[in-house]
Amino acid sequence: MSPRSAQVNEELRRRSRERILQAAVELVSERGYEATTLADIAERAGSARGLISYYFPGKRQLLQSAVHRLMHLTLADALEREPRTEDGRERLARAIDAILGLARDRPVLMRTHMAGILQAEGFVQCPEQQRLAELLRDTVARYGSADVDTDYPLLRALLMGAVVAVLLPGAPMPLPRLRSELFQRYGLGWEQGMPPGGGPPDGMRDLRTGLPDRAARVPRQSSKSSK
Repeated sequence: MSPRSAQVNEELRRRSRERILQAAVELVSERGYEATTLADIAERAGSARGLISYYFPGKRQLLQSAVHRLMHLTLADALEREPRTEDGRERLARAIDAILGLARDRPVLMRTHMAGILQAEGFVQCPEQQRLAELLRDTVARYGSADVDTDYPLLRALLMGAVVAVLLPGAPMPLPRLRSELFQRYGLGWEQGMPPGGGPPDGMRDLRTGLPDRAARVPRQSSKSSK
């Protein structure tokens, strides 16, 4: 039997690493961070325990990479979903909704992730975090930013703050309200992206018309009914 090529070995390592990352996301979502051990993750991934230590210095770094991978994949799916678009405003709306959607759909995982970032180690510089950053930077550039190096970190900070606000124990902010604030800041319409049901919160304004969003839609509805 001939030895495997370097390319085959690299592909096997990539798949093994991705299985570990996926197992970490699944187990922390199911059990929480403290109740999940590296041995549990290795068993779920079908990998040797020592292989995790080869890829990651510890459980916290592993989890950050795993969540960054989930965020990257979720954001990529949202940006490329049908109907595909190159419109920068629509892509930014989809990006905001994708990240806020993770806070809504994966609260245990995202709360643990944010707590880890706020601890001493901060952001883990890993391939998954870099892919996420590249997607967000590209989104800001397509939106029309004249200074991506400034506007990308601001968007990242605003999204992080919104996720924390959604997940704040005992005093969470309603996701539709936070979404409306972000959409107003960037001049996006409520119906862009993946809007939640029920329409915008009362008093939120549609920057395309300068009128409250609910009122802005009334004339269009009335004109249809009069035909």
